[in-house]
Amino acid sequence: MEYSPRKLEEKLDKWMGRREVILIKGPRQSGKTTLVKHLKDKYGGHYITFEDDEMLDSFNKNPKLFIKRFSSRNIFIDESQYSKNVGKNLKLLYDLYPDKKFIVTGSGSFDVRVEIGKYLVGRGVYFELLPLDFEEFLMWKAKDLYSVFSEYKKSLLDFIFKGEDVEVHPSFTKEFKELLDEFVVFGGFPAIVKEDDRNIKKELLKNLVHTYIEKDVFFFFDVRHIDRFRNLMMYLGFNIGSILEITSISREFGMDYRTVENYISILVHTYVISLLSPFHKNLSTELKKPKKMYFVDTGMRNSILDNFVELDRRLDKGHLLENFILTEIMKNMDCKLNYWRTTGKAEVDFVLNVNGDLVPIEVKGRPEISRSFLSFIKTYRSDRAIIFNDAVFSRKVVRNTRVLFVPHFYI
Repeated sequence: MEYSPRKLEEKLDKWMGRREVILIKGPRQSGKTTLVKHLKDKYGGHYITFEDDEMLDSFNKNPKLFIKRFSSRNIFIDESQYSKNVGKNLKLLYDLYPDKKFIVTGSGSFDVRVEIGKYLVGRGVYFELLPLDFEEFLMWKAKDLYSVFSEYKKSLLDFIFKGEDVEVHPSFTKEFKELLDEFVVFGGFPAIVKEDDRNIKKELLKNLVHTYIEKDVFFFFDVRHIDRFRNLMMYLGFNIGSILEITSISREFGMDYRTVENYISILVHTYVISLLSPFHKNLSTELKKPKKMYFVDTGMRNSILDNFVELDRRLDKGHLLENFILTEIMKNMDCKLNYWRTTGKAEVDFVLNVNGDLVPIEVKGRPEISRSFLSFIKTYRSDRAIIFNDAVFSRKVVRNTRVLFVPHFYI
């Protein structure tokens, strides 16, 4: 099987020699099967999928007899969400067979419906395999530019986490913008990234949305009002980056508050949307305030709306780029992330908390400093800040804050 590298593999390598069950979850078609089959080839072992009814039935009815069939140390179990007993049975096998190593995958629904985590406390470690980030996209699509991009990324991360000045000026801007356009419009699901034909990309994404609704939403979560669920997805697609007000949505669609809340929870747990909390010094206040909503993959969002127009011709370009920056931060920067908004409606897109240092981030078209941005750096005395924009690379000091202007692809 042809294998294209995923960054998660490096993390998994460190855990393959340990006893803990490795749990890999993520959205449908994010590449979990390809990854575990690659690991099976790399480390040896047996690959099993619970889409095979006979395997599933054997595991559910008699897990001890099931495991005796396999002599290898490494047991790779794919699509584990089909077994309601997977957590309980894995705990039993983990305790009885210390010479076995289990690597288990499941779509986003598996830890909600089958509650695998509660059985494997202290016995398992979780990893997420999401659609490709922009770095992986470049590894697959433009290897000659990947090393250039790596310099951008390292420089930006050193600025954010170490406070070091950025000296790497962007090059090959036109090519990077074209690649960014493709990535933001069609997203990072592996099958879509590998396909070059735009029409086939569209059909693959539409099929992905259809399969998600049919299998995850209808089958696993037993949602019967599929039209309402689909309409909610479209509504959210039109409102990326907006404050999520469940009461307003409930009123808009004539749906019960708890139903809307349940649908939102399903969309979060199945990796369709992600929610961003507001920044507040008081954590309990932060948790109570309404969240902003973004899509985990912009290609899926565009498919829901059936809009695959090129980025520069879109009315929603700014929102899509804001969504892109958000997902790149979430996938690559291990620190607390919020948005900032005051009662007077001053707002900053994102705030990174880097060991107590607050780094505000704005996503713009033009390289402008807004009043809200000035208000934030004045209030919190940030040492550094970032403004992503269409093309400008520059640096300036504003109220003792070092403000870095970089193109959107410089992440």
